[in-house]
Amino acid sequence: MSKHQWFQELQITIKEGILKIDEPLCKYTATKLGGKADLLVMPSTIEETIATVRYAYEKDIPLLLLGNGSNMVVRDGGVRGIVLHPKQLNKIVVDGTSIHAESGANIIDVSKQAALHSLTGFEFACGIPGSIGGAMMMNAGAYGGEVKDIIVQATVLTKAGEVLVLSKEELDLGYRQSIIGKKGYYVLSADFELEEGNQEEIDAKVADLTFQRESKQPLEYPSAGSVFKRPPGYFAGKLIQDCGMQGKGHGGAEVSTKHAGFIINKNEATASDYIQTIEMVKAKVKKTYDIELELEVRIVGEEK
Repeated sequence: MSKHQWFQELQITIKEGILKIDEPLCKYTATKLGGKADLLVMPSTIEETIATVRYAYEKDIPLLLLGNGSNMVVRDGGVRGIVLHPKQLNKIVVDGTSIHAESGANIIDVSKQAALHSLTGFEFACGIPGSIGGAMMMNAGAYGGEVKDIIVQATVLTKAGEVLVLSKEELDLGYRQSIIGKKGYYVLSADFELEEGNQEEIDAKVADLTFQRESKQPLEYPSAGSVFKRPPGYFAGKLIQDCGMQGKGHGGAEVSTKHAGFIINKNEATASDYIQTIEMVKAKVKKTYDIELELEVRIVGEEK
């Protein structure tokens, strides 16, 4: 089957969502990098999402969940098969101290809704540039907080399109990992439980964390955020900085001079530039400290 056949058959089901053939993924990634997707599907409902996953499974078509593209590097050759982008699944519902959020909702927006309703516990996410789906898969965290602290359950799809509701324990959340990533599940939504808080204290904490983020991170350039996981007993950014790698890179990609844990798209970089810079950093840290840096970002797609 060809991507044009996929398009025609999925059109029967995806009536409100969006289907695009040969869509450049650089439009949807935080790095502004990436080749084309054979077929990009942006469902507008949970039902359309389920139908897409089941269709890909039944037709044996590779399926990639893009999410918000903030923790992913897409190679220049793009992605074969179907790319599922749930940006239109972004409903956020606050009910008392509980929050229900669909997978495509930005975690920053969910954090904002919590603050607006005087709920505390979600402040740590006020600057995390990702979707709820990605946050669940990676157990996103910052400034001493993480998804594991506030999650109640998540609704996911298996690769075969079976709907599962997983409890906090079943999600098996650890440092930048979960059962979602291990099993290749697709997140539909997540439910969180927070506590009533003091509005002034919540606002002050959000303002402080926002200041820290803006002053320490290179937000003026496209990037995938923190590229490497924290090695046990160390900080990846400090190791990279002490290796003298800041300001160095390949092509248009460069290790940030503001935060060494970030690799930025400084000057029309290609995904190949970005990945080669990652390898340069890993090799330098390995040679200097005999420490193997592990990627926090995912690298997907094909070489050009």
